[in-house]
Amino acid sequence: MTPQEHPWLIEEDEEAADRQTASLAGIAITLLLLVIGLFLIHELHGKAVVEDCLMAGRHDCDWLVQGHM
Repeated sequence: MTPQEHPWLIEEDEEAADRQTASLAGIAITLLLLVIGLFLIHELHGKAVVEDCLMAGRHDCDWLVQGHM
């Protein structure tokens, strides 16, 4: 079968390539959001630990700041 005999084959190939590109873009965006989310969780956890230390009335929370940054 040549493209001249069946022009819809070219359209199907282009549609498949477009679907693959869209799928890869979706995976890339999902991974980016995952990395950003993990970074935020890490940062917020560090700040929560320091805040808990300070709310407990302790004054030696400096080691927590240095340990989480």
